[in-house]
Amino acid sequence: MNRLQQQLAFILEIDKLKKVLRQTYLTDQSRKENDAEHSWHIAVMAMVLSEYAAKKQIDMLHVLKMLLLHDLVEIDAGDTFCYDTAGNSKKLEKETEAAKRIFNLLPADQALEFGNLWKEFEARQSPEARFAAALDRFQPLLHNYHTQGGTWREHPIERPQVIQRNSPIKDGAPDLWEHAAGLIDAAVEKGFLKA
Repeated sequence: MNRLQQQLAFILEIDKLKKVLRQTYLTDQSRKENDAEHSWHIAVMAMVLSEYAAKKQIDMLHVLKMLLLHDLVEIDAGDTFCYDTAGNSKKLEKETEAAKRIFNLLPADQALEFGNLWKEFEARQSPEARFAAALDRFQPLLHNYHTQGGTWREHPIERPQVIQRNSPIKDGAPDLWEHAAGLIDAAVEKGFLKA
């Protein structure tokens, strides 16, 4: 297979991300979003909210690449609900296998680059990865608040779980964490989230 054929095979494969449903409801509450919509949404959020990154001189192209690639593994691994303790115990193993298969559809140089971007996002060691991860956490929190509790109410989630899940926001975007913490408190007050 030549380079272009490999790239097109990858492009056709990632179309499957549009069929992977997440737990997060759209803000109009009409349905749950899919992974492709989520990835697009947080990529746009990164452009809009870049000034809130913990590190002020952040490589936004690098952030955008991670945000657009990070959930491709869910084509094979599925979307694991973030509050599902049992499901999350095997998540990394399943996603690592998925990353190998999906990224290796590409030519070797791109497979290596995309695989490394996915690993960097998961490790959250660079300022770019921490900012990307902050947005990945902030978006569903924002949706849950604006859907009067959305999946928090559907799966009786409690405040300590939401705090624990979303605390990495403060590492990548401290000002967004302040806003997120305020939303969490307001959600408890309004009965969207159990204390």
